Amino acid sequence: MKFDLDEQQRDFAASIDAALAAADLPAAVRAWAAGDTAPGRKVWAQLADLGVTALAVPEKFDGIGAHPVDLVVAAERLGRWCVPGPVTESIAVAPILLADDDRSAALAAGELMATVAMPPQVPRAVDAGSAGLILVAADGAVRDGAAGEQHESVDPSRKLFEVSASGEPRSADVARAYEFGALATAAQLIGAGQALLDASVEYAKQRSQFGKVIGTYQAIKHKLADVHIAIELARPLIYGAALSLADSAPETARDVSAAKVAASDAALLAARSALQTHGAIGFTQEHDLSLWLLRVQALRSAWGDPTWHRRRVLEALS
Repeated sequence: MKFDLDEQQRDFAASIDAALAAADLPAAVRAWAAGDTAPGRKVWAQLADLGVTALAVPEKFDGIGAHPVDLVVAAERLGRWCVPGPVTESIAVAPILLADDDRSAALAAGELMATVAMPPQVPRAVDAGSAGLILVAADGAVRDGAAGEQHESVDPSRKLFEVSASGEPRSADVARAYEFGALATAAQLIGAGQALLDASVEYAKQRSQFGKVIGTYQAIKHKLADVHIAIELARPLIYGAALSLADSAPETARDVSAAKVAASDAALLAARSALQTHGAIGFTQEHDLSLWLLRVQALRSAWGDPTWHRRRVLEALS
């Protein structure tokens, strides 16, 4: 089976890249971590103009009702640029949980940012202090929630909150929403891994040791080639899982978990290789690379860590 994007999807990805490349995302991420969400919200407004926030929202609420592959394409680009905020939760999960709720229109327009807690795999809601809507989902039902105690994340721009549910439960396809959450997170990991690889390749062309550019050393070439291979092997698994979701195939859970594991491993390899290529400077707070390194660590455990997803794949195959 060939997993390749069509021209419209490639143009969509390029339009996101063009908008985010001009947005100074590192500054927006640092501001978000410091409690100033204004620069990040400007980025989200640009995403709304591009239709990103409307992708998973039904057309009757002025959404796009897009194919899951289109959602994956967008999520990968958002991971590539390290967009702050509850990306997975607001863009991929909340539209599924809200379903026929009129608030879906505000999601589509980018006027409402949502976050989600879905115990036990998602016990805390990311950025609940900044989101306009908190949803708590479990056992086939969803309720509105309220933010409680804040917990720090390994990524300072991803603040985690305890949440409490309130109000009457509403029926929701929680299982399907979870798969969208795990898949969108996997796509962001691939985007972040690609960003780390690109930064490493560029730096390897500039940094010199023992009178030679380090990119000429076989050890560096092989290390970065391994990262490239890992990313290129993981990406089709994400597209395949998106197709399974679109068809509601029986193997959807297995495919999503396989994609999350592969993306987590590829992004971790990219992070390690980037840090080794850049040296200690890459992990200083002043260097932009640190933003992606921390984001990868946070997303690997989000929406089910690799160990849990490996177990789910093994159970599906047994």
